[in-house]
Amino acid sequence: MQNQSTNVPQTTGGRIRSIIGGSLGNLVEWYDWYVYTAFSLYFSGSFFPKENETVQLLNTAGIFAIGFLMRPIGGWVMGTYADRKGRKAALTLSVLLMSVGSLIIAISPGYKQIGVAAPFILVLARIIQGLSVGGEYGTSATYLSEMATKKHRGFYSSFQYVTLIMGQLLALGVLVLLQRAFLTDKELHTWGWRIPFAIGAVLAVTVMYLRRSLQESVTIDEDVKTRSNRGTIKALAEHPRAVLTVIGLTVGGTVAFYTFTTYMQKFLVNTSGFSKNSATLISTLTLVGFMLLQPVFGLLSDKIGRKPLLIGFGVLGTLTTVPILTALTHTKDVWIAFALIMCALIIVSGYTSINAVVKAELFPANVRALGVGFPYAIAVSLFGGTAEYIALWFKNDHHAEWFYWYVTICIVLSLILYVTMNDTRKHSKIED
Repeated sequence: MQNQSTNVPQTTGGRIRSIIGGSLGNLVEWYDWYVYTAFSLYFSGSFFPKENETVQLLNTAGIFAIGFLMRPIGGWVMGTYADRKGRKAALTLSVLLMSVGSLIIAISPGYKQIGVAAPFILVLARIIQGLSVGGEYGTSATYLSEMATKKHRGFYSSFQYVTLIMGQLLALGVLVLLQRAFLTDKELHTWGWRIPFAIGAVLAVTVMYLRRSLQESVTIDEDVKTRSNRGTIKALAEHPRAVLTVIGLTVGGTVAFYTFTTYMQKFLVNTSGFSKNSATLISTLTLVGFMLLQPVFGLLSDKIGRKPLLIGFGVLGTLTTVPILTALTHTKDVWIAFALIMCALIIVSGYTSINAVVKAELFPANVRALGVGFPYAIAVSLFGGTAEYIALWFKNDHHAEWFYWYVTICIVLSLILYVTMNDTRKHSKIED
C-alpha cells in the first residue's frame, strides 16, 4: 500500500521559517485565550450582577471552564481536518475562529444593558474560542514536531510553549500598559477591558493570512485523504495505549501549569492580598523566566531523553506544591512571591517544555494531529480548565488549602505513568 503521508523535505532556512510562522500563530491564539483570564478582574462586574468579588470571579471562571469543555470537540474536529486535509489548513481555520470569539467579547453589551443575555454572549464567545484552541494545540504540536529534525526535536517543539507563554505575557503586557500608562482603574472596569479583545481579533486575522503561506510538514496523497483509517476515531482506537498515555501524562502537568500561571494572578490578589498592579507585575516577571526555560529544557531532553524530565517534574511537584502555595498565602513581599512562583515554574518546565513532542512521538502520521489534540483536550478540559474554578470554590467554602492537596494528587497520578512509560525519544513514531 502507498504511504498515506510522507515528510516534506525541508531546507534549514525553510524549516526555521515554518517553525517561526507556526509559532507566531500559536502566540496570537494563546494571547486571545489568556486575555480573558488576565482581564477578568476588570470585566467580571460587567457581565454579572454585583455581588462579592469572589462570586463574580467564580462566575467568570465557570465560563472559562466552559470554554475548556469545548476543547475536546475542537481537538476532534480540527485533528480530523488536519490529518485529512493537512496541517496548514487546520492551523489557518483555528486562528480564524479565535478572531471571531475575541471580536464578540470586544463588542458585547454588558449586564446593565441587556441583562442575562450578556453572560450568554460571553459563553458563546468562549465556546468558539474553545473550539479554536482545542484544535490549535494538537495541530501545532504535530506541525512543529514534524518540521523539526530528529536530533533537535525537543528543542524546536519547546517553542510551542515559548509562544504559548509569550501569548500570556503579551496579554499581561497589554494589561500593565493600560494600567500604568493610559487608563485609570475606573476606566479599565467600565470600558478599557474591551481594548485587548479588539487587539486580539485584529492580530488573529493578520496571522490567518500569514499561515496561508506556511509549508506543509507532510504530503498527503489525494487518493488517501478520505480513507477510513485517516484522522478518524476508529483509526485512533487502534492506539489505546498511546491515547491513555496522553491523558495520563497531561493530568498533573496541566493542573500545575494553570495553577502557577493563569490562576496565580487572582490568587495573589484574592488570597495573598497583593494589589492588582503588584500581582500583574509578579505574574509578568515569572512568566518571562518560565518562557526562557522552555528551550533549555527542550534541548536537555534531546540529550538525556524525555522521561527523566517528566519524572523530575512529578517527584519535585509532589514534594513542593503544598509548601509553595502555603508560603504564598502568607507572604506580603513581592520578591518572595516571585521567588516562590519561579521555583514552581522551574519544576513545571519539566513537563511543559516537552509534553507536545512526547505526544506527537506516540502516534503515526495518519492520526497524529487527532491523537495529540483529542485526548489532550479531554484531560486539559477536565483538569486544567477546572483548576481555577475548583480553587475559587474551595476558597469560597473557606477551605482554600484543600486545593493545594488536589494539585499534588493530580501530579502523583501522572508520576505513576511517567515512571512506567517508554522514553519517546528512543521510541518515536515520527520516523516510522
